[in-house]
Amino acid sequence: MNLFKKRTALRIAAVSVVLASLASPISWFVAKEGAEETVVALAIEESGGLLHHNKVLDLSGSAVATSLKNIVEGLFDIAEVYDGQGNKLAEAMTDEGKAVEDALPHHSRPTYSAPFYESLKLTGGSWVLRVFVPLRQVEADSASPPAGYFEGVRVIPVWQQEQIFNTALTTALMVCLASLLCGAAIYPVVVYLSADNERKAREVLDSHISMMEALGRAIAKRDSDTGAHNYRVAWIAACIAERMGLSGSDMQALIAGSFLHDVGKIGISDTILLKPGKLDDAEMTIMRTHVDQGEEIVTGMGWLHGAQAVVAAHHEKWNGSGYPRGLAGESIPLAARIFAVADVFDALCSKRPYKEPMGLDATMTILARDTGSHFDPAVMTVFHPLAQEIFNRLESSSEAAARQLLEERIRRHFEM
Repeated sequence: MNLFKKRTALRIAAVSVVLASLASPISWFVAKEGAEETVVALAIEESGGLLHHNKVLDLSGSAVATSLKNIVEGLFDIAEVYDGQGNKLAEAMTDEGKAVEDALPHHSRPTYSAPFYESLKLTGGSWVLRVFVPLRQVEADSASPPAGYFEGVRVIPVWQQEQIFNTALTTALMVCLASLLCGAAIYPVVVYLSADNERKAREVLDSHISMMEALGRAIAKRDSDTGAHNYRVAWIAACIAERMGLSGSDMQALIAGSFLHDVGKIGISDTILLKPGKLDDAEMTIMRTHVDQGEEIVTGMGWLHGAQAVVAAHHEKWNGSGYPRGLAGESIPLAARIFAVADVFDALCSKRPYKEPMGLDATMTILARDTGSHFDPAVMTVFHPLAQEIFNRLESSSEAAARQLLEERIRRHFEM
């Protein structure tokens, strides 16, 4: 299982467990309340029907007591009937009712107009349901004032408590299992869709990188270069940036900008670009326009827009003497400051038609001399301990080898 699948499995599992842990207690509570209400609804219906069937409201006190005795022998352990003014007419109870009577909270004279109930846990551990039912001469006439009141207490027996508990537990476990099964069912779907997404993203990214390489190589060919310089400077810049903590889109922008730093040379004529001798002032002014032209090319160019920072500022210097804007210090984008070190280092260490490569010591001497004027001292501090390893990796390396080095960084930082 690759890292993505592991992460996906862990995240879906975590979400499923969280959902199960939240839904199970809720379902437990709902099931328990539902079981209570079922018991209460049955008790209210049966008690109301029995009282009206026996015409309790029309009987004498002794007759009421007799009818209540029938009720407590079935649904309730305590049964009480009050008249319309809230005066108690009769009361009956079982032995279980007598045991819990003193533990029940007292209440004032009944005045309620709708049935309701209370679920109580008493001090001795008993669980009771206390039902309050207004009695009317006509049951369906809820608008008329109550002619009396019935109050019943049911001590929930152990078998019924276990039944309610088991029902609630079963419901909670089913909800928990459903949450976990949903997570298990979703996992392969997410993996498939993500894999398909990743494949398409890689295809798009590959096409973008191919376009970047094509632009860079086109400029290199016009500038009488093999193209290896673009690969090398982008790799060197990425090595420095890693030590400085760059990642994500910042690193991607640095790599693209380093590779395309001279893209604006497309707009420079061959008479100037390929002139064998030194450029005069007028020609140098035209040559320097390649920075502005390069910025125009990459600005707004989708994912290559991030390359703008390096392309626009790779000729700026730490002391403000660079071009085209004369930026100084930290007003120069960090990516451009990193690239400046990589660019000069590679230029000094590489063989060119007009020069032989310089050794590491001579190269570092020049870089040290220009630190604080051309180069950012902080970038040089990071680069210095890397220089020997970078020099050894690039010494006499071919374009293919330099390309492979950069590809490793691209795959790492572009998440390929």
